[in-house]
Amino acid sequence: MESPRRPRLTPAVADIRRAVRELLPPEGLVLVGLSGGADSLALAAATAFEAGRLGIRAGAVIVDHNLQTGSADVAARAAEAASRLGLDPVLVLSVTVERDGTGPEAAARVQRYAAFDTALAKTGASGVLLGHTLDDQAETVLLGLARGSGSTSLRGMAARTGPILRPLLGIRRAQTWQFCTDAGLEPWSDPQNFDPRYARVRVRETVLPLLETELGPGVAGALARTAETLREDSDALDALARTMLRENWANGKIATDLLDAQSAAVRQRVIRFGVEAMCGVWLTRVQTLAVAALVTDWHGQGALSLPGIRVVRQDGMLIFSVL
Repeated sequence: MESPRRPRLTPAVADIRRAVRELLPPEGLVLVGLSGGADSLALAAATAFEAGRLGIRAGAVIVDHNLQTGSADVAARAAEAASRLGLDPVLVLSVTVERDGTGPEAAARVQRYAAFDTALAKTGASGVLLGHTLDDQAETVLLGLARGSGSTSLRGMAARTGPILRPLLGIRRAQTWQFCTDAGLEPWSDPQNFDPRYARVRVRETVLPLLETELGPGVAGALARTAETLREDSDALDALARTMLRENWANGKIATDLLDAQSAAVRQRVIRFGVEAMCGVWLTRVQTLAVAALVTDWHGQGALSLPGIRVVRQDGMLIFSVL
């Protein structure tokens, strides 16, 4: 990659810098998750600039998934670009992607986020900034719709999830490419981003463009706004359910009349959250509805056995026990 020139303050540069500035902490160290692609490279350059203005430190973490020939060379070029931008420290972490029953995208994601945790622990950084854009958000919502997912999936990605920060969720992918052009940066183009074997690639390259053609421009933005609205509603319902759980769940028991008085959205969340907290099992919707039926459709049925958990209604209580 050529050394970046100081970019003119074009609309793309201004928008991305502003988005980054709004999520940066007032002090300490942050890391940028850098692949070398346009999204993460624009994010890295904007973060380096804004961190310097704020007087905080900014570094980078590059994850080599070892899924493609030459991936180590790609990681090394990304690390070199990060250093030229003034990011320090720069960590390159190599991971092994195990595909035990999951698709390659999901398996790689698990290892990538584990690497981010490692980088945070090694450096003491407060967060990792990721280059997910509005287009990524729209793709996530469409994939969730296709899978019949609930609000937990359709809410998309949050700007803040613990130490993970996503400042570009309001930025279009085209703007990150324009930023790189304006700054004289040469992004890496990942061939997997064009491989139609991946569902997300088909959504990106075929489904979203078709929707824009048939329904008119603005589909991606509308999907992103839908995710934001669902996130607000889901957060409120989650808070109600967790409060109810905290105040009424004791020793794996909760009163059926209390659950029966709740809306289905809250009741089912209480069941899911309770089981997750008790034994680390996340119930599917079908399994959750089967447990809820012990409350709303009670006709003397016996104990319900689910993976890792047993549920029985007895003396006006739902009683959960680990198998």
